[in-house]
Amino acid sequence: MDKNFSDNFSIQFLGAAATVTGSKTLIRAGDSKILVDCGLFQGLKHLRELNWLPLPVDASEIDAVILTHAHLDHTGYLPRLVRQGFEGPIYGSAPTCEITEVLLLDSAKIQEEDAEHANHKGYSKHKPAKPLYDLDDAMNTIPLLQAQPEDEWKQLTDDIRFRFQNNAHIIGATHVDIEIGGKRIIFSGDIGRIDDPMLEVPDKPEKADYLIVESTYGDRIHPSIDTEKQFRDILHKVSERNGILIVPSFTVDRAQDFMYLFWKLEQKKDIPEIPIYLDSPMGTDVSKVFNKYHKWHKLGSEIFDEVFRNTKMVRSYKETMQLASDKRPKIVIAGSGMMNGGRVLTYLKRHLGNPDSTIIIPGYQAEGTRGRSLHDGAHEIKIHGKYFPVRAHIEDIRTMSSHADQAQIINWLSGLTNKPECIFINHGEPKSSDALRVKIQDTYGWKVVIPQLESEFSL
Repeated sequence: MDKNFSDNFSIQFLGAAATVTGSKTLIRAGDSKILVDCGLFQGLKHLRELNWLPLPVDASEIDAVILTHAHLDHTGYLPRLVRQGFEGPIYGSAPTCEITEVLLLDSAKIQEEDAEHANHKGYSKHKPAKPLYDLDDAMNTIPLLQAQPEDEWKQLTDDIRFRFQNNAHIIGATHVDIEIGGKRIIFSGDIGRIDDPMLEVPDKPEKADYLIVESTYGDRIHPSIDTEKQFRDILHKVSERNGILIVPSFTVDRAQDFMYLFWKLEQKKDIPEIPIYLDSPMGTDVSKVFNKYHKWHKLGSEIFDEVFRNTKMVRSYKETMQLASDKRPKIVIAGSGMMNGGRVLTYLKRHLGNPDSTIIIPGYQAEGTRGRSLHDGAHEIKIHGKYFPVRAHIEDIRTMSSHADQAQIINWLSGLTNKPECIFINHGEPKSSDALRVKIQDTYGWKVVIPQLESEFSL
């Protein structure tokens, strides 16, 4: 390695350290600074407050941002970074760039609306409450997005290059191989499941000197449950109660998973005839990305067209209010998946207290989210400063996570043909990260480190 690199070659964890949120990892290599992912901290208050603190690096000094995928915990801080002076390119796969644009505009709008609502209702301690960033910041970010093909090296400098390889977590998700002065660093991003109903099996890394791996489900194995049967049983109960099924959903991939699942059940005539709604303009826009980039999933455009037509799209908030007030049986898929914002809150306000209603817990719920509270059995949920009792049926669906479990992560690592100098574990709660650390050490005998927030390691 060039002496200039060896004297100043490090990696610093600016997010997703001892938590599953706020993914940001800074690489310093000689005079270059590269940020891998630029995520928003979500969930617990002390984590959200980190979004307001200055980064330990001047944003204007960062040369480029490389995105593993579009979820906000990997992209949602970008407008804030741009507001602070970042002007460089933001690289992602083509689907990632398109979905990131949709998510950032929606996030900025929600930031503005939440601040306005807090000021109007007076429940914020800040006078006045302000958005973390606004639509102008998001609009200034979008021109910086640059799509890169999968599995092709992109040269950043004479000594630094990177490439994307499919990771199957959501459409467009990748792991990132970065070569710096002859050393290869791999960022897993979020690793998808090998049995995802719509996405291909993740590509395994082949060689790594250093590897940063997620650990969301590092301490568990996904249950072997027939998801279609589980939903068939739930929907029959919903019909018998003449109730409403509310499906809080991440608008990228998970909403489309549910749309596909319900379509399959209808094709088999296994469920009662209940209208299905997707109440998420953003989810509608993301669904169009699936049609545009059908090579990134295994359904094909014709089947996805049928799935799309089978679901009624809700656009306006006026329609949301009317649908939430209508007590006739229906399935409503609405963002957000952890119930921290979005139109699902309108349905929760109306139906949390209704014992005929059913609410799905759709997968992993971060600490401090409403979804986590429902998962843990809370008897009431606070929304916009008011408490709502929980009398609806809560169904915990553990088979539709888009994250690999411990066994699948270990299998993903099995593609390496060399012994890495170090494995860094991030993107997991402490218990999950430590369980994965032990499993990797026992299985492969590799050096494993669990970094803390802002810890920096010379490479």
